[in-house]
Amino acid sequence: MIQDIAPHHFHNEFHLKKPKAEDVLLIFNDQKEVLVRKDDGEEIEFPQCEEALLSLTDEVDSRAEYAFSLDDRDYYLLLDFSGAVMLPDCEYLSLSQVRAGTRESNRPASLLIMTGWHLYVWYRSNQFCGRCGQRTVRDTKERMLYCPHCGNMIYPHINPAVIVAVTDGDRILLSRYAGRVHTGYALIAGFVEIGETLEETVAREVMEEVGLRVRNIRYYKSQPWGVDGNVLQGFFCDLDGEDHIRLDERELSMAQWYHRDEIPVEDDGYSLTREMIGVFKHKKA
Repeated sequence: MIQDIAPHHFHNEFHLKKPKAEDVLLIFNDQKEVLVRKDDGEEIEFPQCEEALLSLTDEVDSRAEYAFSLDDRDYYLLLDFSGAVMLPDCEYLSLSQVRAGTRESNRPASLLIMTGWHLYVWYRSNQFCGRCGQRTVRDTKERMLYCPHCGNMIYPHINPAVIVAVTDGDRILLSRYAGRVHTGYALIAGFVEIGETLEETVAREVMEEVGLRVRNIRYYKSQPWGVDGNVLQGFFCDLDGEDHIRLDERELSMAQWYHRDEIPVEDDGYSLTREMIGVFKHKKA
């Protein structure tokens, strides 16, 4: 999955640092795009802080916020929300284009841009205090924004969500989302509501989206999904009772039972959804 980057090590601890010339600068715009350069072999690279310092004169140091590191290399976010930043020989690509254009040898790039985007959106959305409307300030001890006027403290927002593989013997329920860019096969999914356990979320989402009851709900594993600010938690569960699907057409365009040997997709090595489908298809769950 996206977080499986061994032998590399991803470090997301907060540090108060200033960018060095060789550090990487992640520059996003509001179209979910990141500034990149392609080398002669079409490998995607991110610009270094040195070239940004040479090309941008508007106090880059004060707008470059430490985000995380990969192995021994630091990555910074350029907290510029104008959407007008450009560097020589660079272009903006969507996050999905970067993922598709990244070679296996640089697989961590997908995790880095998704996590970077997650942080960028948080900084962009909390420039002003939601309590009193005053401008917020970046803390120097932890990853937090605070309001010096009313004392409001704001931490990165992470949305808990579930991915659910509903099975019935040798069959699994596959679906497709309605009204979304992604049109591939999916599993039942949804966000955790207030006052609700993860297991209750699983049962509720399955009932709401396809009208089925489930039992034997069991946790599989989790995955960060920074492109939407989520942490996904995967569950397998068994059908409890009748198998007639009552589709919520506002959420899904289709939902259908597939026998193991009919499943039309494989694990893509990237998403929790496809890994869970692959685990069931090859009788590992």
